[in-house]
Amino acid sequence: MLPLVLARLVVARLVVARLVVLRRRRPGMPPPVSRATVRRESDGSGEAGGVCGARDRAEGSHDHPVSEDERLAARTLGDAGPPVVFVHGLFGQGKNWTTIARALADGHRVTLLDLPNHGHSPWTDRVDYLDMAELVAAELERLGAPATLVGHSMGGKVAMQLALRRPELLRALVVVDIAPVPYPPSGVRTDEPDEEASPFGEYIAAMRAIDLAALRTRQEADEALRPAVPSRMVRSFLLQSLVRDAEDGSWRWRLNLELLERDLGELRDFPEPPPGATYEGPVLWVAGANSTYVLPEDRARMDALFPATRLVRVKNAGHWVHSEQPEVFLGTVRRFLDEVEREDAGAEGRPCRAEPG
Repeated sequence: MLPLVLARLVVARLVVARLVVLRRRRPGMPPPVSRATVRRESDGSGEAGGVCGARDRAEGSHDHPVSEDERLAARTLGDAGPPVVFVHGLFGQGKNWTTIARALADGHRVTLLDLPNHGHSPWTDRVDYLDMAELVAAELERLGAPATLVGHSMGGKVAMQLALRRPELLRALVVVDIAPVPYPPSGVRTDEPDEEASPFGEYIAAMRAIDLAALRTRQEADEALRPAVPSRMVRSFLLQSLVRDAEDGSWRWRLNLELLERDLGELRDFPEPPPGATYEGPVLWVAGANSTYVLPEDRARMDALFPATRLVRVKNAGHWVHSEQPEVFLGTVRRFLDEVEREDAGAEGRPCRAEPG
């Protein structure tokens, strides 16, 4: 009897430990920004990017190490070259970037990440942009060199938060159809009568309404989503996260829909950056010309936080720029990477500025 009780106690402690691990930074715990901010402010250079400064500031431990249980699911394409890391948007997963990644993998090491509560990554008990930025930062630290970070929508917000807090991890930043501003949980951003209100709440409700126990085929799921999700492209995108168990045939969502529905307001927000924080490295902003996610009035905020921003609007594209115009998107990103890498190659030959003192 005693061994059985002890065994149950051990299992219970392991379960509790797992939950504690995934409940990152409860109220009252210090955010992970402090150490990175101090490093950036104390080096005296005024430069957040650049080859020399990035190498100097990349050393040292951090306040909240990420455990193996918390690590994000990742897939890497390409064996050599500068690292490029892609982060998806809401309802997505790393494999959404596969076509773009394969095209870049001939000269880059391209890593595709699944954010928490998406794809193959762990589920958490809350949505928090700073938590997500910390988890992505942990993956960047393992690369051994500053990376170009590409983020779409929610992933773009994660990428921006990371750039503002851990600039030494980045070589460059690409933000896709999102701005560093809060968005209304529902409703619209402009006075245009034909602007579509944010549909994400309806998408979640439609996915949760599907009776997975009674579901027989993926086509049935597609038909069930059609009233709330009229776009075939968007339905196909959402259904990538609906998977079937190979053994018993049961269906499940890889998305933590209950949490995403509860914390949708947090996802629409943009946490205030640390006072005075900017990312001085090169930034490419790619927006869909038919999208209202990046408006002209957002430019001042973009330039204030990311002074080296270049904005490109892609014609005949909405919010999912890389899916709607993949060739244009790929060409735009490839040219940007080429320019960043040429600039870095030139910087390699210049001596680093001596530290004061």
